[in-house]
Amino acid sequence: MKQHIIDRVSALRTYMKANGLHAFIFPSTDPHCGEYIPDHWKTREWISGFNGSAGTAVVTLEKAALWTDSRYFIAAEEQLSGTPFVLMKDRLPSTPSITQWLTKELKENCVVGVDAWTYPTNEVFRLKEELGKAYITIRTDLNPAAQLWEDRPDIPKNEVEIQPMKYAGRSATEKLTDIRSAMQEKNCDGMMVAALDEIAWTLNLRGTDIHCNPLFVSYLFITINDCTLYINKEKITPSVEQHLKENHVNISSYEDVVHGLENYEGKGILMDCNNVNYKLYNSVNKGCWIEDCPSPIALMRIVKNDTEIEGYRRSMLRDGIAMVKFLKWLKPAVIAGGQTEISIDKKLTSFRAEQENYRDISFDTIAGYGEHGAIVHYEATPETDIELKPKRLLLLDSGAQYQDGTTDITRTIALGPVSDEEKHDYTLVLKGHIHLARIKFPEGSSGTQLDVCARYAMWQEGINYLHGTGHGVGSYLCVHEGPHQLRMNYMPTPLRANMTLTNEPGIYKTGKHGIRIENTQLIIPYMDGEFGRFLQFEPLTLCPIDTAPIDSDMLNKEEKQWLNDYHKMVYDTLAPYLDYDHRQWLAEATQPVL
Repeated sequence: MKQHIIDRVSALRTYMKANGLHAFIFPSTDPHCGEYIPDHWKTREWISGFNGSAGTAVVTLEKAALWTDSRYFIAAEEQLSGTPFVLMKDRLPSTPSITQWLTKELKENCVVGVDAWTYPTNEVFRLKEELGKAYITIRTDLNPAAQLWEDRPDIPKNEVEIQPMKYAGRSATEKLTDIRSAMQEKNCDGMMVAALDEIAWTLNLRGTDIHCNPLFVSYLFITINDCTLYINKEKITPSVEQHLKENHVNISSYEDVVHGLENYEGKGILMDCNNVNYKLYNSVNKGCWIEDCPSPIALMRIVKNDTEIEGYRRSMLRDGIAMVKFLKWLKPAVIAGGQTEISIDKKLTSFRAEQENYRDISFDTIAGYGEHGAIVHYEATPETDIELKPKRLLLLDSGAQYQDGTTDITRTIALGPVSDEEKHDYTLVLKGHIHLARIKFPEGSSGTQLDVCARYAMWQEGINYLHGTGHGVGSYLCVHEGPHQLRMNYMPTPLRANMTLTNEPGIYKTGKHGIRIENTQLIIPYMDGEFGRFLQFEPLTLCPIDTAPIDSDMLNKEEKQWLNDYHKMVYDTLAPYLDYDHRQWLAEATQPVL
């Protein structure tokens, strides 16, 4: 039994009774509504023990449940075992939503608590509306973790650094001018920015407050005439202070953001209520109206400028060199014995760390051998780590933060003989990857319209995967960047040239194997004609795709040609930077598939 989780839930229930609560909800977010958050705000992990990047924990006076998506079903089942929490497999038809579950568990006039600082505004509105139908009310002024969490980590105080123009491509002043134009189009004279990647991008600053993500804890309030960064002043070096001064950005204490909103005397504030917490929303001066709309910064950030694109190309080149060194090393090392999921992760990181401009990994490496590959977001621990053998498949999803670009790549590698089923599934995934990579599509298409390309071959055999097919990748920012995505559920953001998108279909069979093949791609023009502009994908990732597990009879002529062309491009680009032995290995790994 996991006694520490049992004790925390018990203490929480005592707190709830003392404060008139019948349930409390712990989301995965922080005051900045981020996907990846500082340890200080990991209250859902603290109360439940589940450490995946997505999930919501709910505790009532009698029961406890945790909702997470298909990426974490297996991991969550293991981590929640021995705790009061029951796993709710989100997005399955049989799984009730949080509000449906609460409506069933609670009676009229019960009270559900959420922390206004860590709950997005529109989510609070949705909770109030859905629970209100059952006469259940929401209370937002309590934060039990502040009282109950012993040895809670502090909010990070790491120094901020400048992202130079040679990597950013545009100045903060230029970006602020564009943002103010977007504000004026909405008749707003103020804008509250809470998303940390938007703040970092706007100001050409980076930080180290969040694991694997070069972000820093802060808020940004932009008006037509000035701009204020709310941040712990310990984080500001003299050079950053000068940088902000040159771009006409004021500095105020992080805690002063509420005071700033309460005293703002403008007429209207633009605020993305999906990404701004409820506390900030409620702090706006009542004489000022709020325009709830998607952040214009997000749409500006995802279209890369020429400097950023060149940065991607340089970083992908260096990442490709590291991957070739690793892949050449891997199979002989496995045959020699003693290599585990954790040891190969460390080895790959060491090859990347040798590269110029390397700053960090871009997410925790997923190295899943055999049946561990079926756990979509598996992360090896000392308890789960297993030795690799010269047989079966290894799923390796990894990436790096270079100061001129962020990388994200998955390769599934045959460490030796594989079964016919593994070959078949591997080739289905490869067909999906190639089909999507080859597609030509009208400008303005959405990611949902393209998603079927990656799934078509496997759908014909009744096979599917429940995660998205692709996401944007930041420019020395977050490895997951939106709002554009490739996935089955509707993602309306139109696709435009110079956006990045990953291409990562997969097949996962519990207890057997997991397969995923991923490249990061750039959207580029294809042709202009009578029917408008058409776009296509250019692969940025430079790394051979393992041909050993391919059933070549399943590939048609066009699919083989794409793979051979891709491998020729990989070899021609990387070979000049490799020594003789690595060049020979790469030549063999990129031999044409016939």
